Amino acid sequence: MSEFLHRLPEFIGNHPILSMAFFGVLIAVIASEAGRWFRGYKEVTPAELTRLINGENALVVDVSPPADFEKGHVPTAKNVAMAQFDPEHKDLNKVKDKPVVVICRSGQTSAGAATRLVKAGFQRVYTLGGGTAAWTGADLPLAKGKK
Repeated sequence: MSEFLHRLPEFIGNHPILSMAFFGVLIAVIASEAGRWFRGYKEVTPAELTRLINGENALVVDVSPPADFEKGHVPTAKNVAMAQFDPEHKDLNKVKDKPVVVICRSGQTSAGAATRLVKAGFQRVYTLGGGTAAWTGADLPLAKGKK
């Protein structure tokens, strides 16, 4: 280890572009991980979502467009289009102490809704990593239609 540390400045001097690229990637990874820790919500797997629904009666909110929701959604999910999503709605305020899981088709849009819930004071906010696609990839059933 000692020899490595003595030769490191020489390596950096001989390979500045490679060294800058390494430190750039290292900083990006650290920033990404730090962001995950401090965002206020947790990403869950389909198995963890099933446990939250069955064991803790979690509220599942699907922010997919209504047409996509009707094609297939997680059973028990309620559809609220992202344009109408309001964390301050009186019905949502009644469940601030319950776990709330936000889902979309791919897992990208739900992050914005989860952030809004955290800012509104919800303590137990989750997103389904990979969205409905991850749910179907785990061979779990989908409900079809409006309800």
